[in-house]
Order: sequence, then structure tokens, then C-alpha cells
Amino acid sequence: MIQTSDILGAALAAGVLCAISAGSASAQAAANCSLRPAVSTERQTLNCEPGLSITVERGARYRLADRNRDGQVDAIVLNSKAALVDVDSSRVQGGFEVVTPQAIAAVRGTRWAVDAQRGKTSVLVLRGRVVVNKVSTGQGVTLGQGQGVDADRGRSPLHVTAWGQPRINALMARLGQ
Repeated sequence: MIQTSDILGAALAAGVLCAISAGSASAQAAANCSLRPAVSTERQTLNCEPGLSITVERGARYRLADRNRDGQVDAIVLNSKAALVDVDSSRVQGGFEVVTPQAIAAVRGTRWAVDAQRGKTSVLVLRGRVVVNKVSTGQGVTLGQGQGVDADRGRSPLHVTAWGQPRINALMARLGQ
């Protein structure tokens, strides 16, 4: 069963994502994702198909999705809190997306974190490259290792920055890294 904490109605209405099914985020595993035994009450890790791992912060509102309806999770719709996604492009075909109210972060293979908080989405790349598109304007940027971007609901442009170690450490600590 698919992990569900919330539904991003706009994405569903636009036909962007297709839910496999719904359930409790803390008690059920996705069709091709299993919960790793909890070592902390602060986060939850899902081991999906070989090459895909997702760690979500405790209390995160999210839903896993199958955009192309092939029975494999290929997106997470994240409405609040943070998620760390690790995708091995040699094992996961077609890429993976994190969809938030402010931005869509898409990759073929990398490791990155997304934090959706109070009208702002922050994306940090730990390995590889990530394309981030701002929902309100469609503007896109490509991030490399150590780079991040903050997307809000407004029309201001996206600015790629090198994140300082304190900011990286704070986000990674929330995700048990």
C-alpha cells in the first residue's frame, strides 16, 4: 500500500501524478517500498525498488506516486517537512521527482534533500545534478553537488547558491545523516 499523509490536489487535478493507493504514513509500506526498521522516532526510511531509498522527517506530510502507472514509485508529493532521496540511475529507470507546492525537483540519478516549509521549498544536492522548476513561473535551474535553491510561491526568480556547512548540517541532522 502507498504511504500517504496528504494529497496535493493541484497536481492530481492537473493529471501530473497518479496515486497507487492510500494509507497511514507510519504503518504501511508502498507497493514496491518497505519500511526499514526504525532506529529513530525522528524519521522513517523507505527502501523501494533496488536503487531507490527515501527518508522522511517525522511528521512530514507526503504521498508516494506512480506517474506512469507501471506499479513502481517514481515520485513523492511532499507538502511539509523534509525528505532525503537517493536514486541510483544504473538501477532506477525513468528518473524520480519530488513535487512540492512551490517546486518540482527531478533527477535521473543522484542524492538530494527537499524541505517544504511554510510557503517555501528548499532543495539541496548532495551528489549528482537536480533540475528544479518553480511551480508559479516555470523557471528552471540545474543544481550540482553542494548547491541549493529556495523556491517560494511568488514570481521572484530562482537563485542557485552554495549552501554553507551549518545549513547543510541542520537539514541533514533532521534526516538522520
